[in-house]
Formats: sequence, structure tokens, C-alpha cells
Amino acid sequence: MNEIVNLNRARKARAREEKRVQADANAVKFGRTKAERIAEAARSEQARRILDQHHMDEE
Repeated sequence: MNEIVNLNRARKARAREEKRVQADANAVKFGRTKAERIAEAARSEQARRILDQHHMDEE
């Protein structure tokens, strides 16, 4: 005899799995890790500071 399956649970489990697969695909396509975002912000801030140090005031 076959095991009884709750169709609502099966449907929701399948939907969760599909969303997880889509989220993984989006993470690969668009995402950056937190460390990468922090490193990029640090590089940007350093470049801005260097540029500001070379700025000459006109008087």
C-alpha cells in the first residue's frame, strides 16, 4: 500500500524548493558577499580621501 500524502504540504514544499532554486540563481547572477561589499566601500572611501588630499583651493 502507498503512503498517504498531504497534498497541501507537498504543494507548499515544491513551491519552497522552486523559490530556493530561483534565489540561488539570483544570488549567483546579482549578489555579492558582505565582505565584497565592505571591501568595495573601503576602496571607494580611500580613493575619495586621496582625491580630496590633492584638491587645491582656489583663492
